[in-house]
Order: sequence, then C-alpha cells, then structure tokens
Amino acid sequence: MGVVVMDVSTVDEARELDASAYYRHLVDRNKGLVPSDVQRRIHDAKVLVAGCGSVGGAAVQPLTRIGFRDFRLADSGSYELNNLNRQAAFLDDLGKNKATAAAEAVRGINPYADIAVFDTGVTQGNADALVDGVDVIVDGVDVTTNAGFAAKIALHEVALARRKPLITGWDLAGVMCAQYFDYRQVRTIFDGAIDRAELDSLAIWEAVFRIAPMRHMPGSMLFELSKNISDPEYSVPQLPEAAWQFGSLACYMALRVISGKKIPRNVPVDVHWKASTLEERMEHLVKKPLGHVTLLHALGLSRSLISLTPAPSWVGRIIPRRET
Repeated sequence: MGVVVMDVSTVDEARELDASAYYRHLVDRNKGLVPSDVQRRIHDAKVLVAGCGSVGGAAVQPLTRIGFRDFRLADSGSYELNNLNRQAAFLDDLGKNKATAAAEAVRGINPYADIAVFDTGVTQGNADALVDGVDVIVDGVDVTTNAGFAAKIALHEVALARRKPLITGWDLAGVMCAQYFDYRQVRTIFDGAIDRAELDSLAIWEAVFRIAPMRHMPGSMLFELSKNISDPEYSVPQLPEAAWQFGSLACYMALRVISGKKIPRNVPVDVHWKASTLEERMEHLVKKPLGHVTLLHALGLSRSLISLTPAPSWVGRIIPRRET
C-alpha cells in the first residue's frame, strides 16, 4: 500500500512537517494525473523564470503548486500601479522587485523551496550563468524596450548554445499564445526570424513583429496597434484574462518537458473567442484580414518588409543566393 497522507489543516501543523512530508502533502492531489516518476522528476528539476512580470509572473505560482521547488528567478523591474491590472501583485508590493516578490510567493506555497533571486534581470553578461544547470527555461522577458529585447535574444542564444528547452508567451488582447522552443533540437533562435547583427538597425516594433506569433494576433489588437504604433510613448494594453492563461499553459508544458513528451511550437488560447457568441465570432473572422491590412498600411511598405520577413541569413538558407 502507498503512504497515507493525513490532512493538515493549520499553519502550525504544516510548519512542523519536514521538507519531505511537506512536499508529499503539497502534491497529494496530483496523484492519478501526474505519474509518481514524473512527480519525482519535477521535484528534482531546476527551473529558470526569466522575467517575473505579466507572463513569467503568471507561471511562478502554478509551477510551484504542481511541485517544482528549485527556482532561479530573474527580473530587474519593480512593481508599478499600472501592473496591478494583470500581474500577481498587490498594493503593498509597489516598488518591490518582481523577482523578489515571486520568491516570496514561492516560499508562501513551499517554504522548503530552493530559490535564487537575480534582481539585475537577464543580461548578456549573466545569461550563461542563469541558464547553466537548469532543466526548463520560462521566458517572460519584456520586449517593449531595446534593453529588454536584447536580453531576450541573449537568453535564447544561451538556451540554444546549451541545448535547453524554453517556454515563452505572448499576451495579445484576449489571446495568450505560448511558444515552445526545444533548443535541444531547434538550431536557430526564434526559427531564424532575427539575427543579433540586426538589433542595432531594427526599431523595437520591427524587431517585435519579427518574433511575435502574428497569425495568432486577434483583430482587436491589430487595429489597436495600427492606431498607435507611430506614437513613441505608446504602451501596449494588456489584460489579465490573457496574461494569466500563461500560468496554466507553462505549468502543463513544463510538465510535458519533464515527461519527455512533444509540445507544439505554438499553443494559442483565445479567451475572448471562447466566450463570444456566434455572431461575434463571424464578425471577428471578417474583420481580422482587414486588421492585417490596416497594420501593414500603418507600418508602410518598407517597414512592413523589414518587420514581417525573416532575417536575411535565414532567407538565404531557404532561397540560396545566386553567385554573381
């Protein structure tokens, strides 16, 4: 017979447990859905969450609750009031480093968790040390600034060099599109959509559109971007129903990584579509192509070609250049 796990209903009772007993209680309700050998691998796995804001922050608690307990948490940002519409933070967290707050959340679920906090975030200088020895990378690095975009590129480059599986996500109005890059098999970052050599020449939107899953972007976001993309002070709107979906997706995708199972490249969930009427869905299907056209018009022909075509080096692999 298996070990009988008795109910623990008070804080004092829980704190009296040793690490092993506490973990058994924590994951007891996973039984039957998470095989015991997979649960052991989850227990032993090391996870890097790079960026602990909207996307990465949504993944921290579900990963802890499923049983991951060895974390590296990296983020240089601190909470602001406008973050509270979608991020796992509260009024008293304002001004607090996001990685530090994520560590507190992990310890609030499992006080025996092993956590290393990197409040400098991901940089080209520390990316290799952050990735070294981890089993799964969760990429929540913000790409709304040039520094953030460079950090994301550095993270993916090291993941590729060290052959690490990486999960990332994009919250696009009501859509969360989680992406899986198994750099144990994939041989180019972002499927060759961008080269590091281009970073200095690309504007931030041109770079983002290269790597974002554009075909999963809903019409509402396409029209929103079209209206505002020329404003240098523009901040992309983000909603909780999309951002929080990444927690569920990253949790299950990380479990599949640990289990050795295959994962699709793109895993989109459109919350607004799921909760819409048939008439609203038909309207969405009709308007979405117009949204793409409107965005292309807002970008202009030259920027559209730069933004929405792969890196020149990747195109060269698909269409070999003729010798002159």
